[in-house]
Amino acid sequence: MKKLNLIIFLILFLPLLAGANPAPQFEAYFHDQTLRIDYYHIGDAQSELITLDRVYRYGTWAGSITNLVYPFNQGGYFVKIYDAASGNLIFSKGFDSYFGEYKTTSPAAEGVKRTYHESALIPCPKSKIIFALERRKKDQQLEEIFRAEIDPEDLGVIRDAVKDRSVKVIKSLESGAPHVKVDVAILGEGYTAAEESKFRSDLKRFTEVLFKPEPYASHKEKFNVYGVFKPSEESGVDEPGHLSYKNTVLSATFNSLGSERYLLTEDNKALRDLAAHAPYDALYIMVNHERYGGGGIYNLFCTFTADNTWQEYLFIHEFGHSFAGLADEYYTSSVAYNEFYPRGSEPLEPNITALLDPASLKWKHLLSPKIKLPTPWEKAAYDASDLAWQQKRRELNERIAELKRSGGAPAEIAKLQEEYNARDLDQTVKNYEYLKKSKSWGKVGAFEGAGYASTGLYRPMLNCIMFSKSPLSFCKVCEEAIGKVIRYYSE
Repeated sequence: MKKLNLIIFLILFLPLLAGANPAPQFEAYFHDQTLRIDYYHIGDAQSELITLDRVYRYGTWAGSITNLVYPFNQGGYFVKIYDAASGNLIFSKGFDSYFGEYKTTSPAAEGVKRTYHESALIPCPKSKIIFALERRKKDQQLEEIFRAEIDPEDLGVIRDAVKDRSVKVIKSLESGAPHVKVDVAILGEGYTAAEESKFRSDLKRFTEVLFKPEPYASHKEKFNVYGVFKPSEESGVDEPGHLSYKNTVLSATFNSLGSERYLLTEDNKALRDLAAHAPYDALYIMVNHERYGGGGIYNLFCTFTADNTWQEYLFIHEFGHSFAGLADEYYTSSVAYNEFYPRGSEPLEPNITALLDPASLKWKHLLSPKIKLPTPWEKAAYDASDLAWQQKRRELNERIAELKRSGGAPAEIAKLQEEYNARDLDQTVKNYEYLKKSKSWGKVGAFEGAGYASTGLYRPMLNCIMFSKSPLSFCKVCEEAIGKVIRYYSE
């Protein structure tokens, strides 16, 4: 009898409880198309301004039609879409941006204003919407910085914008309909028309690499992978430090934000126009180059060079940033940012912590039994060894760049590059073997040194692909975080 009463209660009252805060229904608010809202993000470290550019309507909506409101409290910014008539929140998503990174740099702190072009992709609404952007304050709370009404039926909305006949889309992995799969588009950059076969070969190779580590290996059937090829006029990409510039489709460049290995593009419109030829939840830019370089920005894109010694590491590591919002766990390498994670504030990323409240550590459920917080490890010797290599690495890179700028002998440049590669590999192996000897190897705790900071920030395990280049595997915390994002897009 008690069981029958419980069933009756569930039938009668749960729909009422759910109705108090109903999830938006796709069919009620959206067409199965994509609406792309382009805008300009302008400012410096102290100020920012948003102005609308153009609105595009095209193709199929690649994302989920059931998960419309973003469940993850991640990203320096949030796009929120409200139904104009009812005021209901019908779509949201967190993200980071190039501008968000720029405002942590020294020029931004000095008041140098810059303009970045950005896009918000949403399912195409059936009626007028309120497009709102929110940013994180120092206390990690969100505040609205822009809102505007957009009518998807307005004559100014550009329709059928995907018309570039020179673009080829290659289905590298097809597992099912876009709405219930993670759709990954890999865009070619710096491949000439004569190098199309190389692009196809690289695409196949890196599609296989994606599913080497967990949790991707166990969820391969939840992914679609597309290659998007448009020939560049020249092979390679810009290397400002070498005074070398190339005419390419996406205008990607090394030395982004002043960091010699940081490889990004600021040509957002070219990026989005090319990507629009395939459905996508996540974007790769595969760069036809042998030099070490890459980058990844959460829910924007990631880049990697296809022919570097550490190509597989770059491919997986940078996707960890852009796809799952994972933080860098290393701290000995130099970066362009000034206090990327402010002291006294808990980072939003799932894999690093300021350990402000050890009792409520975000990965508490994964901690090894009886582990100490913070967790002791052999940090001093590790730091001394790796910092010495970082200094030597910078010297070698500066010498190579100097020789290339001045037209040095190719044989001398090749010799220095060979020395660099050998010493880099030796240090990577040395670091890995050192960490493996630790008493805390394989344990989940809170190890000081993460997020570009030697002190005050902590990572879950001694080693992870977000910390070092070897091996090609994630720690337990990163693996769990990636799994949640996979489910968000595929369920």
